[in-house]
Amino acid sequence: MDRVNKYSIQHTPFIKVFSSVRWRYMVNLTKLWIYEMPNDLPELDGYDRKILQALSEEGRLSMTELARRVGLTKTPVQARVKRLEDQGVITGYRAQLNPIRMGLSHIAFVEVRLSDTRELSLKAFNKAVRALPEVEECHMIAGGFDYLLKVRTRDISDYRRVMGEGLSALPYVASTTTYVAMETVHEDGAITVPPD
Repeated sequence: MDRVNKYSIQHTPFIKVFSSVRWRYMVNLTKLWIYEMPNDLPELDGYDRKILQALSEEGRLSMTELARRVGLTKTPVQARVKRLEDQGVITGYRAQLNPIRMGLSHIAFVEVRLSDTRELSLKAFNKAVRALPEVEECHMIAGGFDYLLKVRTRDISDYRRVMGEGLSALPYVASTTTYVAMETVHEDGAITVPPD
């Protein structure tokens, strides 16, 4: 088993556990312990961080332009990008789409409470929710409910269909509460790379 940092919910004011292979969780009868990522994270120097920040903001940069921005030559930048990909720091590249221009302007945040939170139930829910294309994000929450979903649809009637045919049919769903976004004030897919 990997060496991990262990945190107890009672000592942490707010923790989100993301649906990711790097996060582990275990439900005990009386206590929920959350296992964070292993301690063997890759070492990132200043150049790595500059590369990551530049690519998170503009993933289509040429290696020549990326090298110019970070202050290195092209060959070392290519080697660093390859290493960051191999280490799983860079997991892919994608185009950012404008959902409004695609007719997907309705956003709802959904609190989900499960009827059973044992490990097999959580795995069944996680697998099923990943199959719903309208669910943009799914986070396991430490709090008064079990999951928080971000759901994007065309309009309220489309959301009602997704709720009735998709979300309510997910395994072990006991109840849901929906919050409809009135306006998106800030939404940016770029990740700010933390300093050393």
